[in-house]
Amino acid sequence: MCSVLHAEKAVEAFILKGHLAEREVIVLDIPRIFTITESEHRIHNPYTSSKLATLGAALRLKPEARVLDLGSGSGEMLCTWARDHAIVGTGIDMSPLFCKQAEQRANELGVAGRVSFIHADAAGHVASEKVDVAACIGATWIGGGVAGTIELLSRSLCPGGLILVGEPYWLRLPPTEDIATGCGATGIADFHTLPGLVASFGELGYDVVEMVLADQAGWDRYEAAKWLTMRRWLAANPHDEFAAEIRNQLSTEPVRYVTYTREYLGWGVFALMAR
Repeated sequence: MCSVLHAEKAVEAFILKGHLAEREVIVLDIPRIFTITESEHRIHNPYTSSKLATLGAALRLKPEARVLDLGSGSGEMLCTWARDHAIVGTGIDMSPLFCKQAEQRANELGVAGRVSFIHADAAGHVASEKVDVAACIGATWIGGGVAGTIELLSRSLCPGGLILVGEPYWLRLPPTEDIATGCGATGIADFHTLPGLVASFGELGYDVVEMVLADQAGWDRYEAAKWLTMRRWLAANPHDEFAAEIRNQLSTEPVRYVTYTREYLGWGVFALMAR
């Protein structure tokens, strides 16, 4: 199954090895399923562009505010906030494709001088210069979960700065473990309800000072957009060794998504400040 949950819960550092001339070339990357199914995505989570804009406005970002984004994907957050709020930012991501797309987006929006993107493993990354906003939007696996990711982000943060965490939560508790796994989780215990998630931030010593939640339209844009990408990829790559996997995804994902994820799972970005 290909979903934001697998990006959060299952992705570790994938080292893909090949040979160029007589030298071994090592490329850090995420699993290929994501670089195929999300190759046409600008936002790799259930946010729409309007939700991303709402979040930027809600945070009252100041010109020249420094933003670090761990797991920055195709760079839409940093690029649009640089355009709209004159922030400066750095994104770290394991996908060479997504980093390239982020650089292209920065050029397209005329903000290449304000944002930079580094192809690297975001796990353990600490900024060399403290930032005003430290974010991990939908990739809390880098810190071993929410608590570890918040601790990691705090190492890069100025006093009084904002931490942004994007995380799933149960809209309502699944009645069975099978339904939870149908949503892409390993079990019901993987996620809190929204009240439980918000309370957990307080237990870690943080105030929740803003939140912008995804909606069903955002989930549809994130998940359903993959299906056309997969169909077109199959038409262009019928003999690829990965074609059977993509065919299976396309045959099963629409029903799985509308049966489980769309009904049971929420997602949002939460802004936190240390108490």
